Amino acid sequence: MERACFDDMESSIHTKLKPVSIPMVVEEKTREIIALRVCSMPAKGVLAEKSRKKYGPRKDERREARLEVLRTLGRVAAPGLVVTSDKCPHYPALIKLALPDAKHVVVKGRRGCVAGQGELKKIGFDPLFSFNHTAAMARANVNRLIRKTWCISKRTDRLQDHWDLYKWFHNHYLLKNPANKKPPGKVPRLKLLAE
Repeated sequence: MERACFDDMESSIHTKLKPVSIPMVVEEKTREIIALRVCSMPAKGVLAEKSRKKYGPRKDERREARLEVLRTLGRVAAPGLVVTSDKCPHYPALIKLALPDAKHVVVKGRRGCVAGQGELKKIGFDPLFSFNHTAAMARANVNRLIRKTWCISKRTDRLQDHWDLYKWFHNHYLLKNPANKKPPGKVPRLKLLAE
């Protein structure tokens, strides 16, 4: 692997007052999910005060989770790795620490459109297309990630388990079928879980 996209997705546990971050690395060419980790983060914006009042201060585990994801990338990356990310001020130092030989390309993040629920962009060329498209596919395929839903995770470890199953399904099933070819019947769910 020579090029990868790195960014965070956000979701919540039990209530929007308990947000979680999902740092993820996606291979740019194939859109394969290399690594991801679900971690706790404090609420921000208008929900921050309500969250602190009702649930107390939330632990911020984003730094450790991002480092773990980047170190996993380092174990499978080829020499000359190029990592593309948005302008988050925390990324450069972490990428330098975890991947000292990688080149880090910073691009301007752009607002998403409603149809893509924040990941797909209303622009011609998106340098983070691989990440944004993969994140949009995850939101469409994993019911716990849909923003307006009744199905919400109650525990961070259970959301991580669901993500691990989806990662396997995404990498070994969705990406292996050509876009114009229909899958051969139903997906054998018990076989997926057993492998």
